[in-house]
Amino acid sequence: MTTLDTTPEPVPDGNASTPVLPRAETDYSDQPRARRNDYSVLQPPATGEWTPTLSVSVVIPAHGHPDKLALALAALSVQSYPAHLTEVIVVDDGSPEPLTLPPIRPENTRLITSAPGGWGSAHAVNSGVAVSSGQVILRLDSDMLVYRDHVESQMRWHHLVDYGVALGHKLFVDFDPEAMTPEYVAAEVREGRAAGLFDRDGADPHWVEQTIDNHDGLRSADRMAYKVFIGATGSLHRTLFDAAGGLDGELVLGGDTEFAYRVSQQGALFIPDLDTSSWHLGRTQMQTRRDAGTRYRFPYVSNRVPDFHRRRRHPDRVWEVPLVDAVMDVDGATLEEVDTTASALLSGTTPDLRLWLVGSWSELHDGRRSPLDEDRLDLRLVKETFRGDPRVRLVEAAPEHDPRVTFHLRVPAGPALRKKAVADLVNTANKKKAGLLCAPVPGATRGDGVLRLERIAAFARARRLWPEAAPEELDRGVEEVYGTHWMPGTDFVTSAEEARNKPEDPEELRRKLDRALAEVERMRARAKRAERKLRWFTPGLTRKVLRKLAR
Repeated sequence: MTTLDTTPEPVPDGNASTPVLPRAETDYSDQPRARRNDYSVLQPPATGEWTPTLSVSVVIPAHGHPDKLALALAALSVQSYPAHLTEVIVVDDGSPEPLTLPPIRPENTRLITSAPGGWGSAHAVNSGVAVSSGQVILRLDSDMLVYRDHVESQMRWHHLVDYGVALGHKLFVDFDPEAMTPEYVAAEVREGRAAGLFDRDGADPHWVEQTIDNHDGLRSADRMAYKVFIGATGSLHRTLFDAAGGLDGELVLGGDTEFAYRVSQQGALFIPDLDTSSWHLGRTQMQTRRDAGTRYRFPYVSNRVPDFHRRRRHPDRVWEVPLVDAVMDVDGATLEEVDTTASALLSGTTPDLRLWLVGSWSELHDGRRSPLDEDRLDLRLVKETFRGDPRVRLVEAAPEHDPRVTFHLRVPAGPALRKKAVADLVNTANKKKAGLLCAPVPGATRGDGVLRLERIAAFARARRLWPEAAPEELDRGVEEVYGTHWMPGTDFVTSAEEARNKPEDPEELRRKLDRALAEVERMRARAKRAERKLRWFTPGLTRKVLRKLAR
């Protein structure tokens, strides 16, 4: 049940004259539970045939181009979504000439400047959100001319679920500042004729449309759905925006992709809203300077998005945000058990991981003790063995899910993992579209003996839908909203027989050969020194020996 609370709340920016939007108290405890990215369980009403209650803040980052901004605000001034539930915040991101608000604009429109300490659209959006009060955040570029029902159409989805992300549709057109006025745009949009403002046949679609079409309207896009949530127009609940941490203000380009990834890690459901559209006035940088834009974005996005496709071209590199957090309980394990598994993880084909060794490290002390007989000897040796590796963390308790990291792997101490074990676990989870992959390891004596790969996005959605669930109940929730896959652990570990019969690595054989040849040279030199000494102390003896050998 939804009720409307019109009691004013504290103003985010501290300005008492700033209007605060009403806040609907909406109960999402029984919201639909979508599986992966299949939003078919949602049945939104047709535009114009329902009663909205949620408030929305339209945040527009702007840098120059007041002519485009004037048309964007003119289209927003005649939206079908209720004006008393809408605010528009234009953020001037250091325009060469400070922007001003044009006469034709929504009644609840504010112009602010970006907060100190940053620049770029990501920083500007964060600045706008910080002073806004709507329950839903709708980001809109300042060069977007939207249809009359654009805001309403996206807001339908947010009344159904609080973990949905609506993607607005757009077409790219050439912009002639002399072609139309804000007054004309407002009149045409008001009458529902926005589609006729430009020639649709001559417009360019966005590349994301093909991705949407190729995946059944994004329903079958699964883990890759977030890749189409980039820029221009889109919306999500404020709670989801805050949980993801807002945009990364350090990214002046590529921030949309990185933010979309972090939103997906919160269990978001990405929904392309195709019932309405908008006009993008002019082409984007990635359309006009694609190669330069791609080159610039690669290192910034790669360091932050583990499954970024260009990052996968460098599988031997360690990045800022790892693909996998591996967690191993080492209390009670021997140094040899820990070393067998940890070394396999660290030397495997997936170097972009972090290894968390969970143990009672605080019980180790530096006082006098019997070095070879202390109770915590193996724990001390484990600490000394791995403390210098920058990818290893020594912790007292298992870490919570890091929402930036794609997977969380729990591994028992002892199994000899194959070099490709982590990569194979991840590939299997992706192939099976699993939120949880479990692989019991034969003969494992530590913990439950199961390799357990958790997809953090799947667990985040389960926690949102079942916030009070115990761990076992949460596993069942993950199975419902994403799926669980069980398989033998033998696919990921090396058996004792394989270890005995395993052919040696060519590089290791080459090193052994080099060591043997070096030993031969050393022994030859030693023999020559012995011969010289023999000649010195026994004159004529060498000739006698050589004559005997010659017979």
